[in-house]
Amino acid sequence: MLAITVQTNETRHLRVSADDLAGMVRRIGAPDDRFLVVERIPDLPDVYVQVWHADGEEYTLEHRDGSAERHFEVRLAGPEPVVAAMTGWARGAAGWDEGLDWQPLDLGPAPAPVPPIDLEAGERRELEDRLRLTLACGYTDRARLAEQAEEHLVAGDRRPLSRPQAEQLADRLWLERVGEQTGWIGETDPERLARAFAALEAGGITAREDFGCCRSCGDAEIAEAGEADARGFVYFHAQGTESAALGHGLSLLYGGFDGSPAATAAVGKEVVAALAEAGLPTVWNGDPSQAVEIRPLLWRRRLAG
Repeated sequence: MLAITVQTNETRHLRVSADDLAGMVRRIGAPDDRFLVVERIPDLPDVYVQVWHADGEEYTLEHRDGSAERHFEVRLAGPEPVVAAMTGWARGAAGWDEGLDWQPLDLGPAPAPVPPIDLEAGERRELEDRLRLTLACGYTDRARLAEQAEEHLVAGDRRPLSRPQAEQLADRLWLERVGEQTGWIGETDPERLARAFAALEAGGITAREDFGCCRSCGDAEIAEAGEADARGFVYFHAQGTESAALGHGLSLLYGGFDGSPAATAAVGKEVVAALAEAGLPTVWNGDPSQAVEIRPLLWRRRLAG
């Protein structure tokens, strides 16, 4: 799989294969399916490649490399050179853009500079700590992080950050986290957990990460989250994710959909076995009223937005 996301008119695809990307390029052209935007995983501000095409017209391929001054386009007669360029870009191949007549794209006057954020030291520290925790949890993207930055300190009519200020702050902290994760080698504990959840899902247990804000919401919604014939469930909610990111381990909530203690205990045993197979330690005494705890746990979830 390529470490990219592909945005179509209505759908965002995560980690597609080179063949799937080629198929998407060759498919576009209909009125409701004319463009693809491809970004890296993790997303980098102002770095992407995109294509637009209407049936009977040329393909317009663009790439942006960090700023408006580094935004280029080329017109191509057919899909195959588009496929080659986009696949090469996605793989980070040297010389992926060679042999094409790229032209700088005029995007008009540069936007006005973003004014500095005017916050007291305590407020700024609170805001940045909140955003860093969200990043450490690992389930956000740049757009949602910017929205959180803009809204976190809102009180009544007071809105301390404009949207451009929020986006600038979010991008700075995002890149800080991207830099941190470049030093992570090999499979991380959250990736082991995802592997265990995938195995449970394949075995008829609905398994969801970062599901709901709290236990009340999670319990109310989990029955509708999986397949109709699922035997049981396991999940952790957003509060649990934050606890894990803060170094306190992770609590997994589980149960059988028939509500019986025996079914719940049976699901608990399956969860523990799947976690052990993935290499994660658990603390659980077999009591169906007790959560399965994963600890010790090093929560290093790679950003995928």
